[in-house]
Amino acid sequence: MFDVNKKYGVLGMARSGIAAAYQIKELGGSVLLSELGWKDKIPQAAELIKDFNCEFGGHTDKLLNCDCLIVSPGIPLTVPIIQSAKAKGIELISEIEFGFRIKHPDSKIIAVTGSNGKSTTASLINHILEKMEQKVILAGNIGDAFCSYPITKPGIDFIVLEISSFQLDLISSFKPDVAVLLNITPDHMNRYDSFDDYAASKANIFKYQNNNDAAVLFLDSSEVMRRTLNLKAHKYYFSLKDCQPKAYACLENKFIRFGLSTSVSIYDLGIKGPNNYANAMAAMLAVHALIPNAERIGEAVKGFKPLPHRLEFVGSVKGVSFYNDSKATNTDAVRSALFSFDRPIRIILGGSDKGEDFGVLTEDMQKQACKAYLTGDTQDQMRQAWLGKLPLVCIADFETCVKTAFEDSMVGDIIVLSPACASFDHFQNFEHRGEVFKQIVLDLMTEYEKK
Repeated sequence: MFDVNKKYGVLGMARSGIAAAYQIKELGGSVLLSELGWKDKIPQAAELIKDFNCEFGGHTDKLLNCDCLIVSPGIPLTVPIIQSAKAKGIELISEIEFGFRIKHPDSKIIAVTGSNGKSTTASLINHILEKMEQKVILAGNIGDAFCSYPITKPGIDFIVLEISSFQLDLISSFKPDVAVLLNITPDHMNRYDSFDDYAASKANIFKYQNNNDAAVLFLDSSEVMRRTLNLKAHKYYFSLKDCQPKAYACLENKFIRFGLSTSVSIYDLGIKGPNNYANAMAAMLAVHALIPNAERIGEAVKGFKPLPHRLEFVGSVKGVSFYNDSKATNTDAVRSALFSFDRPIRIILGGSDKGEDFGVLTEDMQKQACKAYLTGDTQDQMRQAWLGKLPLVCIADFETCVKTAFEDSMVGDIIVLSPACASFDHFQNFEHRGEVFKQIVLDLMTEYEKK
């Protein structure tokens, strides 16, 4: 329920904070927008100043006069203003929590989290529901913010949310009808004190569920299983191993077995690799929990197109294939990429550091990579982890790195950009890095077409 008498503050003028502010305004509430950056760095600054009380260049004590602060996910909870708000007893919530409080009760929520595969799984769920002629929105950490849609009004059957651990850190009532936990592997170690803290944030997705809700869980993940023993929600399991009694969806002989009699060929999915087969099973189960029709779901999942920057095939040059996996920003995502091909690959890695141990990839790299090309701020750390254990080359310039991998290749080779790192050393985000990679490949294609 929305309390019009509450004073709200929004920390961060990114898309989720701005969307929440406009919902507050539409509902008749009062809101202060606060941004650490200067006004000239905010594209919508002039419009926001007209519509709201705003402050730029820092978070001031004005925020301490608010009753509730909506914190953008990019802001660490350790910043002084948040610590001061905690000490004063001011409520701190995420935009996901706020959206849940104001959404129309008829809309069902399917929420997806995990260290890897969130965007693909959420998009698959959206794809299946659209094929089944449901009115659905896809929001959260993917596409537009939750609060940017008319969620207070009737007419939306399903809200599919991709949710990060940062968004789950500040929930106090958020209760999805279906919660999906894909996996838990080390990530964002520069933000959390320990892996246990990070994993606990992921498990928060189930915190307020009851026995009317559903949880979709990866049976093969010891971390997922260990942290979901005492859930109140009804559990639906999926597995990449041969079918087990507990698994309602599993992988068997190139088919996803789903329910009692439905099966889907992996070649009908449009996405490749074991991690993506797991994502497909999770998506099918998430829909099945609310619309129990395995046959229709099995048909609806077909024809899905892979998302950009996630093992995206870019093209071939002189018989050498290029794949853009720029979204692989942690070691577990790279492991998935390595095992998505039936032969060793040439892999391009490196970027900005997130506090991970690259050594955990050593054995898999030895099996699945014929050579690693290291670039970006982490190249020295990666070199120390793998020196003498597999063929390496360190090249600071990103374009030169890609072209060197190509020059080393012969017909039939596969080059994959799968960085294991964030992108903020030399790029705006992982999308920017992926687009630069694709442009380099396209330039190579043009150059060699002329020869």
